[in-house]
Amino acid sequence: MTAQPSLSRRAAAELVGTAGLLVVVIGSGLKAAELSRDTGVALIANSFASAIGLGLIITIFGPLSGAHLNPVVTLTSWWSRRTGGEGLGAREALVYTVAQSAGAIGGALVAEVMFGRTPGTFATQVRDGGHLLIGEVVATAGLVLLIQGLGRIGRSRLVPAAVAAYIAAAIWFTSSGSFANPAGTIGRSFSDSFTGIAPRSLPGFVGAQLIGGILGLALAALLYGTGRGAGTGAGAGYGSRFGRSAKAAPVDGASPAKAAYETVG
Repeated sequence: MTAQPSLSRRAAAELVGTAGLLVVVIGSGLKAAELSRDTGVALIANSFASAIGLGLIITIFGPLSGAHLNPVVTLTSWWSRRTGGEGLGAREALVYTVAQSAGAIGGALVAEVMFGRTPGTFATQVRDGGHLLIGEVVATAGLVLLIQGLGRIGRSRLVPAAVAAYIAAAIWFTSSGSFANPAGTIGRSFSDSFTGIAPRSLPGFVGAQLIGGILGLALAALLYGTGRGAGTGAGAGYGSRFGRSAKAAPVDGASPAKAAYETVG
């Protein structure tokens, strides 16, 4: 039998995965701005690289921790467990959130160093305005609805590709650029670059993301119901069945991670 990874291993996966995501997002933004003065071209390059990187990171770390990489996704997983589905316990959710936040800051600093910049310089790009906050609500609600929806119809194995595609699109169709991740937003405040956000803008963005998470959960309940159908709990995170507190391993000796991810790719 293959036991579920320990909480420490899952937390490490969340930390490294989120750090990697920030390296991809910030690093591709720095490279794009370095190669082109055209903001549109830079955004195309940044969104393309971010989507590919996110999909790969979810695929790699999903079997370990569920690859939440995002406190909103973790909180929806915790809520799913509270309402009778599969997901994380309160202690696990707290550990995940701390790991994600630390990883995001660390990834931002690594990206800065990698491009020969001084690490620890806060972003100066102010992102204020109600229209931007609405954009974050929409972006985060859509992300949560997508993950919850795929889980509740039993198609969690599509999450890596689907989430990557959604983020690539949302970067363009939302006014805010679809940060949709409190940890990632905090990390991006440590990079005064194309993808950065000034610390003064953090409260509004993080608050909007939390509201978006609640809205996404409400929409999922409205559209798919609250009962535990096939795959209901798996939509609470990026393959969150790997992040829940399992009471037993599969009787056939196969890892649950392998079972759900073997067809991805």
